[in-house]
Amino acid sequence: MDDHENEKPHRDPDGNDPTGRPRRFVSLRRAAAGSPRAGRRSGLRRIGAGLALLVVTLTGVLLGLLAGGHVSTDIGPFQARLSVSPSVNGSTTVDIPPLGALLLDSHDGPTRLTVELGALDQGRTEALIDDPASINRATQSAVDDVREGVLRLGLRTVGATVLATLVLALLAFRDTRRAAWAGALALAISAGSLGTAAATVRPQAIEEPTYEGLLVNAPAIVGDVRKIADDYGRYAEQLQRLIGNVTQLYTTVSALPVYEPEPGTTRVLHISDLHLGPAAWQLIRTVTEQFGIDVVIDTGDITDWGSEPEASYVGSISLLEKPYVFIRGNHDSPRTAAAVARQPNAIVVDNTTVTVAGLTIAGIGDPRFTPDKSTSPASGGLNPSTADILIDSGETLAATIRSSPRPVDIALVHDPASAGPLSGTCPLVLAGHTHDRRVNTLPEVPGEQPTTLMVQGSTGGAGLRGLEGEEPTPLAMTVLYFDQDKQLQAYDDITVGGTGQAQVNLERTVVQPPTPLLPPTLSPTPTPTR
Repeated sequence: MDDHENEKPHRDPDGNDPTGRPRRFVSLRRAAAGSPRAGRRSGLRRIGAGLALLVVTLTGVLLGLLAGGHVSTDIGPFQARLSVSPSVNGSTTVDIPPLGALLLDSHDGPTRLTVELGALDQGRTEALIDDPASINRATQSAVDDVREGVLRLGLRTVGATVLATLVLALLAFRDTRRAAWAGALALAISAGSLGTAAATVRPQAIEEPTYEGLLVNAPAIVGDVRKIADDYGRYAEQLQRLIGNVTQLYTTVSALPVYEPEPGTTRVLHISDLHLGPAAWQLIRTVTEQFGIDVVIDTGDITDWGSEPEASYVGSISLLEKPYVFIRGNHDSPRTAAAVARQPNAIVVDNTTVTVAGLTIAGIGDPRFTPDKSTSPASGGLNPSTADILIDSGETLAATIRSSPRPVDIALVHDPASAGPLSGTCPLVLAGHTHDRRVNTLPEVPGEQPTTLMVQGSTGGAGLRGLEGEEPTPLAMTVLYFDQDKQLQAYDDITVGGTGQAQVNLERTVVQPPTPLLPPTLSPTPTPTR
């Protein structure tokens, strides 16, 4: 036997092992390694590691949803955005800005699908008009468009959540094994949630939507939706006419003749009664750019109910990049006026005057707030008390104009019933409210220049009300041309849609200069004879 085998481990005289640690400590440590307390600590460490892994995974899934849980897709002629988000109860939300949303109890599971309809695509919309049969194909292909978009959304969401979780786990743990576990767990969570939604889809949910926002106050639209199943053919024809009117904004407005005024002419675009019309802003932007508009004047009723959800509609004002002078209509609340005033290029006038593009403009908001009342002349006209309120409003503005340090070029009222007291205070009064364009001269005041009243139609096609008839209400606006002396020289009345064969019409009127007032003639005083 080798002598080295019989050698015992060397210890120093104090009884320490070769590492220098006291022998009794080594024995205690070995004994503690197998104790129950050590087992509990080991179990707690495993639980803590598992919880940390779960927290990192859930955080990665949420970050992945925020970063990649959305896709853009085409649904018929619309550009749409699909997104998925966590939810206690599975559902689908169809956002139709600015009208509101449809809520569908479409599936189960912890995911919510949001479909936000955006702008109309010009090319696809034109194709619908060129081929009458394409409207049927478009409605059929819309289902396939949604299905394809949802499939791409699911794949993108799963990929984004797994990738975000892997990156976060590597940063948190600096361990590829634990990062792989986190990625696998993220795949199970995201794929399982989306799989549950797909397995529990209820197609019949489209027949029982819950309405939010302005759609709650739109019985005409809700009624049309309910009629689709009973009279789909008639609905498709109405939809085709509506899309035809919208398409004309893109295809024929660009061919409108442009009035060539003298240098120094100020161009004003008069609009009114948009009533949340979805096609109005595109037409306004087109005319503003093509006609070189200097200032836009809006004589009220930009909204329908003056509610908070409608405030987003006025955000398009800033896109015009031109001064925008606004007075409140009877459908506009103080909240609406405040939303308009927040736009960087907007000016809200209410019994005040402002000078814009060299024109001095005075205006006053409608004294009423009656969003539940019809504006059509057939609704019964004005009762005496309402007429008195409107006339008082006009007299208030007339007093403001007379006290203005600068002569007023244009006065603004919403209801033409307020215009009477303004006769003789300024050359031109602009109004709206009736959805019926007309031009007339106010009763003259002796010794004062005549005052012209121009009442605008509805630039928004009367909003939702314009869809109640067999044909949509025309979209109306007017371009006014003022010379260097701020005198109205001509105006172009533009009408789009709802006119049968002629979808777009422009009628130019040249204004005859007013006859200057002559000083009163004095009869010669006879010379007394002696």
